[in-house]
Amino acid sequence: MKAIYPGSFDPPTKGHLDIIQRAARLCKVLFVAILANADKNAHFSVEERVSMVKESIQNLEGQIEVITFQGLVVELVKSLKADTLIRGMRDIGDFRYEWETASVNKAIGDVETLFLITNPKYAFMSSSRVREIAKYGGDLSAFLPEPILARYTAKGALA
Repeated sequence: MKAIYPGSFDPPTKGHLDIIQRAARLCKVLFVAILANADKNAHFSVEERVSMVKESIQNLEGQIEVITFQGLVVELVKSLKADTLIRGMRDIGDFRYEWETASVNKAIGDVETLFLITNPKYAFMSSSRVREIAKYGGDLSAFLPEPILARYTAKGALA
């Protein structure tokens, strides 16, 4: 299976990396596709996010490629000749959003979606929560791998 795990990854969390690791075991090739969306007010540039993901996955097994994309993910699936999308689900709130998104992707691009249930120790984690905690100078060590935590500190994101 050739799969794509799309997202903004701003920043990549331990939860994201857990999904990447688990998906890589299921796939022949896994593309981690980082959205380069100009509409989103990203804390890190797309280049920084690509670098952080690459640095964080360097010791993982499997063929994992980190790429960027803009536009509809169904078009990315077609261009890469991928079989499916990978999505992580933390809770019932994620279910509705992810189910609707998967349904639209199926309707407009005949794209299958494979859901991976998040490891319970990461179920409360999200990039937006990380950014909020950082904004107020909170401890991010439970959320971010060390290389990413170091980048946050170097960028002055932590007080």
